Amino acid sequence: MRDRVAAIIPAFNEEGNISNVLRVLRTVPEVDQVIVVNDGSWDHTSEVSRALGADVVELAENMGKGAAMKAGVERADADVVLFLDADLIGLTVDHVRSLLQPILDEEYEATVGIFEGGRPTTDWAQALAPFLSGQRALRRGLMSDVGSNLDEARFGVELQIHRQLKRLGKVPKEVVLQDVSQVMKEEKLGLVKGLAARMKMYWEIIREIPRI
Repeated sequence: MRDRVAAIIPAFNEEGNISNVLRVLRTVPEVDQVIVVNDGSWDHTSEVSRALGADVVELAENMGKGAAMKAGVERADADVVLFLDADLIGLTVDHVRSLLQPILDEEYEATVGIFEGGRPTTDWAQALAPFLSGQRALRRGLMSDVGSNLDEARFGVELQIHRQLKRLGKVPKEVVLQDVSQVMKEEKLGLVKGLAARMKMYWEIIREIPRI
């Protein structure tokens, strides 16, 4: 019997984007469970997700990406957890399978997806710091070792996971996600609010850097 896989998508006000990701996940044979964690959204993220067959976890207020990921893991009934951002552009079934297969084949215990050939901004950011990617899969057993303080990390969660995997000697396999990118915050919120949200995200990431 193969390992069960749960796909976990943290989402905050992503009603206009999340359907693209969910429609792909519905057709991936290796994915047994799709969990959307609604991180205090005030839009129709939950309704869109349920309409596409996702199991939705509702957080009463915006707790941050780390807390949403942790809530998703707690809901999951699987051996392998796959994390994907809700605003991906260009995701395909093959991309998802490429993240999962090295783990299902027991070659690696963790993978991380790297954008390439999508949008210059996201390609450049991940070329500089591939461990910041939100597209990753790992054996659920590792979450007890890497995820004890995820709820405090907010957008610094990727750095925290990277740090803990490094400590455990579980270096993730880097998987190229050709032609994948994501919607920019400035496109979602407008220039001023989007830039403010981006600066907040960078600050939460920077706070985690000294701990690496």
